Amino acid sequence: MTMTKTAGAAVLAGALMAGTAMAETNIIVVSHGQAADPFWSVVKNGVEEAASDYGVDVDYRAPETFDMVAMGQLIDAAVNQEPFGLVVSIPDADALGPSIQRAVDAGIKVISMNSGSDVAAELGALLHVGQSEYDAGEIAGARLAEMGGTKGLCVNHEVGNVALDLRCEGFADGFGQPVTVLPTTNDPAEIGAKVTASVESDPEIDTIMTLGAPLAGEPTVEAIDALGRTDEILIASFDLSASFLEAVAEGKAAFAIDQQQFLQGYLPVAFLALNDRYGLMPGGDVPSGPNLVTADEAPMVVELSAQGIR
Repeated sequence: MTMTKTAGAAVLAGALMAGTAMAETNIIVVSHGQAADPFWSVVKNGVEEAASDYGVDVDYRAPETFDMVAMGQLIDAAVNQEPFGLVVSIPDADALGPSIQRAVDAGIKVISMNSGSDVAAELGALLHVGQSEYDAGEIAGARLAEMGGTKGLCVNHEVGNVALDLRCEGFADGFGQPVTVLPTTNDPAEIGAKVTASVESDPEIDTIMTLGAPLAGEPTVEAIDALGRTDEILIASFDLSASFLEAVAEGKAAFAIDQQQFLQGYLPVAFLALNDRYGLMPGGDVPSGPNLVTADEAPMVVELSAQGIR
């Protein structure tokens, strides 16, 4: 059988790629969010797709609840396994910093994602993939003020997560009007009940920012709708869910703040694979957001959100 030069080159390239894939790059991902969480399931989808695309071995780990001690132990365990690369979220630099620096000192390539953009470099991470939480909150707050908001409520469903504190802080500064922070757990039923109680006790609240669409944004929309005040109260949320995007499209919510968490899972794995293979690495942080998804864009994003991509 005669083989053309083009076909021969393709076969050779395939063989070279197969040989590269056989010597798999070992990467461990440790996040503070569980893969069962709708937000983090999208991150994990990005991790898994990059692992498949680049032929690398990736292990995704997270504590069972938001627990910095447990997360630090997971990072320490990862360091003991001596992977080529480590991908971490950094919701609390004071708690996790020593473990991350231990990884850097051991020669493990570290990339941070999602949270920790302000501390990643000083801890030794090569770069950060995510958004500036404060800046995203500030942009959203300014937009809500432009839309007529005069008194705000910021619903914090994960107290102790520095990234969420920064979101509320940025929102308050950008909003430029009185803002109350409402601490809750990540139980949607509790969130809906507390939002209802807050609005009923203070009728002047006309703007609500939630910090996660699936856990907090959706029950907030339901609570305000049940009170019959959808037309009176502006609701916005960080992150996406199909149901919250439908609320945006229907005018029940103002917008969602998309940080494109699929990229936060995908890109660090891709960068580490390419670094191991070719010595490549971007020269700086990669901002995956923020992008404000309004009523015009929401219908196009709903399907992708339902598929676990947006």
